[in-house]
Amino acid sequence: MHFSVITPTHQRRELLPEAVASVRATVTAPLDFSFEHLIFDNGSRDGTAAFLREAAGQPGPPLRHWHTPGRQLAGLARNQLIREAAPDAWIVPLDDDDFLLQRTLFHYGTQINANPGRSWFVADFLRVDEHGRYLPNEDYYAWQFDTPTAMLQAIFRAEHFIQGNVCYSRAFVDEVGGYDNELKMAEDLDLYVRFLLAGQLPVVCPHISHLHRFHARNVSIGVDAATHNADLRVIYDKYRPQLQALGIGAPGE
Repeated sequence: MHFSVITPTHQRRELLPEAVASVRATVTAPLDFSFEHLIFDNGSRDGTAAFLREAAGQPGPPLRHWHTPGRQLAGLARNQLIREAAPDAWIVPLDDDDFLLQRTLFHYGTQINANPGRSWFVADFLRVDEHGRYLPNEDYYAWQFDTPTAMLQAIFRAEHFIQGNVCYSRAFVDEVGGYDNELKMAEDLDLYVRFLLAGQLPVVCPHISHLHRFHARNVSIGVDAATHNADLRVIYDKYRPQLQALGIGAPGE
């Protein structure tokens, strides 16, 4: 079993080292699996490239990195990283300002072994402030659904969402066509909608995947209910015929 943790980054030199350190702190025993960290630098001008060259030369699990002079959308960057992963890899997204927990890959591996034939997994996560301090009453928990249709209904009613708290097989993401290269926001939720339209529910895992850091430069700053509903509308319109066939109404209707 092999995991590829994928991280697009842009202008996060002050936060990225903690994300990198969190992946390197992974504890695998007693499972037998390998892992690597793949990072795509989207035109940073803050010393990120130099940091990644130094980090990649340090002992420990492999860290591979790529760079582009201009900024790219997150979906395109993630697709480029996935193409660098092994065909049989399990993909774990991690934002450049978040922390992977030491046993995250172990717990995903345990669930993969316990659920042969399943292609994606979802866990809980915790929120912390800019200094890594736990934020009470801000925990995220994954819901259990009986069918993909029920989960899609909850998503488009804005009752439930998923972001970086997932693990999926590269084969499955290739099957559904990868991330949308042109979406400016919610490209991760768009991918998970296609997972569900392909008929696969995620396995809900009883562990915490990562610490999601709240700070002044979060990409999601300013995403209120109205903005989220607008993003949902964009995604809904992409798959309107399939969603309507399942009896799922448009957001807000």
